[in-house]
Amino acid sequence: MTSANRSTRLPTADEIAEINRTHLVDTPLRPADLLFVFGTREDIALRVETAAQLWRDGYFRWSIVSGGVTPGSEQSECTIIKAAMVAAGIPADRTLEEHRAMNTGENVIFSLPIIDATLGLRNIRSVICLGNTWTARRYPMTLHRHWPEVTKLLLTVDSFTTPRALWHTDPEFRRRILHEWDKIEPYKASGFIAEWPER
Repeated sequence: MTSANRSTRLPTADEIAEINRTHLVDTPLRPADLLFVFGTREDIALRVETAAQLWRDGYFRWSIVSGGVTPGSEQSECTIIKAAMVAAGIPADRTLEEHRAMNTGENVIFSLPIIDATLGLRNIRSVICLGNTWTARRYPMTLHRHWPEVTKLLLTVDSFTTPRALWHTDPEFRRRILHEWDKIEPYKASGFIAEWPER
């Protein structure tokens, strides 16, 4: 399906209900060993503000920021986001860095050796995934494909004024959600992601 079709098609009531129920999920937050901040060019300030609040509230001991250099920038997403996190009060020496990833799969694949070398994967039992609302459960699904042993928690943010459950009423929010939703089944079939939460 082309991006034009995604932006113009209207999901059915059943599809809206299914996306709200299974894709746009946040898990109950509890303290975790690691905050995994997925790189982005969207809503960086909001993501950093959320990470800083989690740190102040004691929700993680370590974090990793993953994201490479994207078109139009000389700095990696990791460099930009980590600097903002440090400015917001998260200690630099508590935040690991991954500077090569260009997609969600690479975020995870390239970050795991860094986490292992610094902290030891066996010492991490729980991870909070922090990313965009529209990508939603694809973050923990990707993590689950490569790191099934760890408990995954999910927290997503966005700057849309439209309530999350009414995403389908905003053309841009709808385009982004459907773009990600349409990836789920093909990515599962290709082995890029694994079912999460496990049914």
